[in-house]
Amino acid sequence: MADPDGECARNAPKLPIPGRRNILITSVLPYVNNVPHLGNIIGCVLSADVFARYCLLRGYNAIYVCGTDEYGTATETKAREENSTPQEICDRFHPIHRYIYDWFGISFDQFGRTSTPEQTQICQAIFNKLLENQKNENENKEDKLVFEDTMKQFYCTTCESFLADRLVEGTCPRPTCGYDSARELKDPKCKVCQSTPEIRYTDHLFLNIPVLEDELVEYINEMSVEGSWSQNAIQATNAWLREEPRCITRDLRWGVSVPLEKYRDKVFYVWFDAPIGYVSITSCYTPDWEQWW
Repeated sequence: MADPDGECARNAPKLPIPGRRNILITSVLPYVNNVPHLGNIIGCVLSADVFARYCLLRGYNAIYVCGTDEYGTATETKAREENSTPQEICDRFHPIHRYIYDWFGISFDQFGRTSTPEQTQICQAIFNKLLENQKNENENKEDKLVFEDTMKQFYCTTCESFLADRLVEGTCPRPTCGYDSARELKDPKCKVCQSTPEIRYTDHLFLNIPVLEDELVEYINEMSVEGSWSQNAIQATNAWLREEPRCITRDLRWGVSVPLEKYRDKVFYVWFDAPIGYVSITSCYTPDWEQWW
């Protein structure tokens, strides 16, 4: 693709230009553990690519970044099913994604992945900044940006690991149902080894969304006045603000490790980790990535 001046628009890294309309375009990061289908392409990467081409035709200074979302339970599960490792699964499917999008002519400035050193560095840096911004160590849990809490979770003594929801199946407890592969269940079984798991307590870290609400509402209102966000985006974000504190860690091995000694065997939950992928992929596009963010 060429830009309005006839130069290749997507080879050299571009930076925001003062006085120009600078637009960073992203689309949903496709999950890595399957082959993309038409719904994936039409629903996210194609529409973003069309918008990127429109921006270039209008003379805007725009880049389009995307990549595969690679951490989390789904990849671990796929690896167990195929007697493989999560890294091997990601290394196999990422080129497949890249090939299919190339075949369809989707033109990214950077198509990366989230299992990179850049992702770990930036994800941990954001988490550490949250900790630095705590008002004080002695404040109540309800007032902290990040706090610890204890959860009950299924633990498989055979697999020697806590089980994510998708790794536990059993019978639906509703008398009129009896569905035998339910997740809210009685007679639970580990999906991997079919052993009966036990309930154990495990400590996790939570992002305290209510504490951030005032600052976020102010920012959202600012975006609304400027017309930078669509009404759909504003409504969806406002709905998130009504959420309770969200757990941001998981008892998994495949993911960005939590940079705290107590949580060294845990990783960040994809809810916290994956959105940072847009930032880390931009950092792979240019070392001056912060100018775009």
